[in-house]
Amino acid sequence: MSFEITEGQVRSYVDDGYLLVEDLLSLEEVEEIRADAVKFVRSEYPTLNSMTLPENATDEQALETVLAVHFPHWVSPVAKKYIAHPSLASVVCAIAGAHLAHWDQTAKGIQSMLFMKPPGKPGQAWHQDERFIPTRDRSLVGAWIALDDATKANGCMRVLPGSHRRGYMWPTRDHGRPEEFDFADESHGFDESKEVVVEVKTGSVLFFNGYLLHRSLRNASSRFRRALVNHYVSGNTLLPWNTMGESVSSLSVGTYDNRTVVPLGKDPYADRGYTDPPEAVFLRPYSG
Repeated sequence: MSFEITEGQVRSYVDDGYLLVEDLLSLEEVEEIRADAVKFVRSEYPTLNSMTLPENATDEQALETVLAVHFPHWVSPVAKKYIAHPSLASVVCAIAGAHLAHWDQTAKGIQSMLFMKPPGKPGQAWHQDERFIPTRDRSLVGAWIALDDATKANGCMRVLPGSHRRGYMWPTRDHGRPEEFDFADESHGFDESKEVVVEVKTGSVLFFNGYLLHRSLRNASSRFRRALVNHYVSGNTLLPWNTMGESVSSLSVGTYDNRTVVPLGKDPYADRGYTDPPEAVFLRPYSG
């Protein structure tokens, strides 16, 4: 049974750039994702850079070696199940293009990432996801699924409400704070005084727009802060990014469309077919 989103929640997402939906997944569903995450670092799924683990390493010790798993839904039936989860799809198909006058409520899943964030590990500096996943219609939506209670102490998400409205891409620079953030650079030049700390309970999902400025701090607790983050766009926007290794010329970028997608309902471009994903995924270690 899918989640029924209200008009007020849709309006809140359009105005603020984010929406927290409580208890969207059950604890049983969360545990299924947690158990699946361990399989990546133990090389039970094909990976491009398998981790070398100490003999008799516990699951927690194994998870401590990895910052993130990129595109787990490419090889994991569990991750693929949750990128197209009915309740997630219900929300995404109500908000992704809600700012557009004639949107037809089509959407597609395009990316997934598993974040482990064990105790003591860094967060991510201010950034906008649209910088990495460009869209034509500002429809990029991140769905941040809490696999543990995400709190201020363990490095939950922090957002700047309304920072998505102009569709402006802020410049970036080296943050100079390796003790707090990972190696990625940071967006800058804006007033961050209205930052909102968004604590998220296990099984709840934080949806946010691709232009929304957001960050997370170091995990200063003694607990993991695991999360599965899926990204979606309107079904009508092409996907001009390259995850498959081929080159894209400047003349074709306007019509290039990566078809390694998971449609949520009707796909306007279904006649183009779909591209099979790679047969292995990438593990991002903490060393960068």
